[in-house]
Amino acid sequence: MLKRFLLLSAIAVTALAGTNTALAADRKVKVINKTKTPIFAFYASRTSTNDWEEDILGDDVIMPGASLTINIDDGSGACKFDFKGEFEDGDEVVQANVDVCKVSEFSFVE
Repeated sequence: MLKRFLLLSAIAVTALAGTNTALAADRKVKVINKTKTPIFAFYASRTSTNDWEEDILGDDVIMPGASLTINIDDGSGACKFDFKGEFEDGDEVVQANVDVCKVSEFSFVE
């Protein structure tokens, strides 16, 4: 099993001047698979919960070299989420405390 890790791109989302960043933030994050193994499941849960909730991908798969833009907005106004990716080979990678109000790209890399 290969060692995988996450690369968080510090590509900030520009908010309108004079507005509350959390309220105005775009919570869409481009999840990029820079590994050689398909991502079969992806979870994003508020850091304030201990539940991963449902697999956001459903029947979709993020193939190696591909990406998928996911709207992480759960209606709560939260910006901090924990991410988990599950790969075809059974490997799991978790990144805690991702600020989806400030980051627009998130990569899984080997």
